Amino acid sequence: MALAYSEHYTVRDYQLWEGDWELIYGAPYAMAPSPSISHQRIEKYIMLQMDQALKPCDNCEVLAEVDWQSSDDTVVRPDILIACNIQGEKLTKTPELIVEIVSPTSAKRDELTKFELYQQEGVKFYILAYPEEKVAKVYRLHEGRFIKEADFSNEQFDFKIKECDLSINFGQIWRD
Repeated sequence: MALAYSEHYTVRDYQLWEGDWELIYGAPYAMAPSPSISHQRIEKYIMLQMDQALKPCDNCEVLAEVDWQSSDDTVVRPDILIACNIQGEKLTKTPELIVEIVSPTSAKRDELTKFELYQQEGVKFYILAYPEEKVAKVYRLHEGRFIKEADFSNEQFDFKIKECDLSINFGQIWRD
């Protein structure tokens, strides 16, 4: 009988790698080349709304393309996140909200692997934005499980991030 063997890497290994990688539960995932222009536009429009809404909030901020180390064998780089009470230059605290802009090459990882990871780590809100369909799926953590709030195309959704109010008008992010 043959035994199955799988590699298991740690953050220590990850720090030695060249190129762009994510490490999820010890498994390496190569990052795609730089995002498309439409991906970057959507990212920008979401971040602008979030940044404007969070101006009065001293403890929370919007970040893009930053590594989040959730454990000794997991480092991911969400497209956008909101983190509160950040200390130091490395993000190790669970973000309040994460946005992934889904492409055909990232769909499985974003919809399955990262969905489970973010749910397990206690991310309060997870948004999957689909540029081609011009729809965003918003999930809220409830009793340890992501519950789908709705699919948004032209609607606005109001979030509560710690003590801060945040609204996203999804109709404004699909501009061509």
